[in-house]
This record gives sequence, C-alpha cells and structure tokens, in this order.
Amino acid sequence: MAIDFKNFILRGNVVDLAVGVVIGVAFGAVVTSLVNDILMPPAGLLTHGIDFSKLFINLSDAHYATIAEAKAHSAATLNYGQFLNALLNFLVVGLAIFFFVVKPVNRLVRRAEGPPAPAPVARQCPFCAMDIPLTATRCGHCTSVLNA
Repeated sequence: MAIDFKNFILRGNVVDLAVGVVIGVAFGAVVTSLVNDILMPPAGLLTHGIDFSKLFINLSDAHYATIAEAKAHSAATLNYGQFLNALLNFLVVGLAIFFFVVKPVNRLVRRAEGPPAPAPVARQCPFCAMDIPLTATRCGHCTSVLNA
C-alpha cells in the first residue's frame, strides 16, 4: 500500500497539481490585495462610502440595530448586504483577473505562437507527385484523372 501511495504522489500530474494549488493560493492573496487595497477605495468614493455589510432584514419580532446585536440574541436575519459585498467582491476579482492576467497571458501566447499557418492551396498528384490546385479534377502535368 505504501508503494502504491508513493507511485501516486510521485506522478507528474499530482506534483503539477500541488504546485498549481500553492501558486493559486499565493496568487489569490495578490488578487485580494489588489481588490481591497487598489480597486475598492475608488469604488467606495463612487458609492459615497456605503457599507453594504450592515444591511439586513430582521426576521424576528424584536428590533435590533446591527447584525452583531441580532446574532448576539440568536435572532434570524437575512443578511443581504453581506451577500451584495460578496457578489461585488467576486465581480471585481473576476474583472481584475480578466484584465490583469487572462488578457496579457493570451496576448503573450498569441505572440509566441506566431501567425496562423496559411491554408493549403495545392495538393500533390498521386501519379506524378507534382503540385496541383486543390480543386483540380485532372493533373495539368501528367493529365491523369484525379478522384474527388
């Protein structure tokens, strides 16, 4: 059993996956910092400092001024403000990853690949091995009739 586990762990795919997870966690910290420290402050200015996390609907009979107070009394609340914060954070992270990672990487990959190969315009005659147009039905060199 130990040998099977060792063989499984030392596979290239598992090691690659582990490296990807570690890099993903580190990259997640960078993206979170980008969102929280760079992108969200201007967004806060645009929304005049509205704090969505404080918005909630109290589902109990008693009145509570804050979510913390309601939770302290184990009251049922619908915390739609925290959901809006999570949704906004997801959208901003998605946009940041798209514009700062996906687009530049795609651009680099396209440059590395070079221009696409042109479509072939000729084929080889099976009888005389000369190049002929793709749509030819008879070879212009040996006059052989070509199958479609």
